[in-house]
Amino acid sequence: MPIQLGLAQILVEGGQPKSNLQRAVQAVKNLAKRGADLVLLPEAMNLGWAHPSCHNQAEAIPEGFTCKVLSQLAQDLQVHLVAGLVECENGQVYNAAVLIDPGGNVILRHRKIHELDIAYEYYQRGQSLQVVDTALGRLGVMICADAFAPGLPFSRALGTMGAEVILSPCAWAVPPGHTNEGDPYGQLWRDSYRPVCLEHKLWIAGCSNVGLIEAGPWQSHRCIGCSLVMNALGDVVWLGPYGKESQHLIPLS
Repeated sequence: MPIQLGLAQILVEGGQPKSNLQRAVQAVKNLAKRGADLVLLPEAMNLGWAHPSCHNQAEAIPEGFTCKVLSQLAQDLQVHLVAGLVECENGQVYNAAVLIDPGGNVILRHRKIHELDIAYEYYQRGQSLQVVDTALGRLGVMICADAFAPGLPFSRALGTMGAEVILSPCAWAVPPGHTNEGDPYGQLWRDSYRPVCLEHKLWIAGCSNVGLIEAGPWQSHRCIGCSLVMNALGDVVWLGPYGKESQHLIPLS
């Protein structure tokens, strides 16, 4: 069946879970009002990617406050919802993502496997991949750099597992001084997504946040959006703006 997919390209502030959650909730409400039945939020949207706050503010899944709020939101709005969350379990911190169904149930949890080397002091490595059958089709979840591991093993595995759509919370950042006019952002993701879309006849959506990174290994970098959706022909059918706070709705059919 056709999917109405909303991408919530929102501001994420490091170590500010309350304000980040407020923005996420409002974005999901707005997108649901516009017809979205599946909403994708960015990576680590509660605390920011590789932010030192993960050591004392990461939350459990599904028992943590942020996940509970998002679960209730999905139920209230009757939408599927994918969100990147910084997770804590048994004293270990993970860069995770959840897929929540319209009943408010976490039906898939993914922990990022292919993290950047500079972030392994913050996050433990995930060890599994999953797809799940939903009313919208078979969905798979990866997180950001999972997509460009050498040989593209994780997205290809999700395709082999029958995913029709792969949803990827992301935090795409550029160094100080970068301009999109001088060095257009996004070729890495086109090159990483396209072979898998073509080989497995699936769609991939990557949703990034925006905002200044104020602490951690990429301090002073900026997350700049450029969220994208690529179809089963390997074509980019929607590209988010660079360096702006925005949210968008794109139909998949």
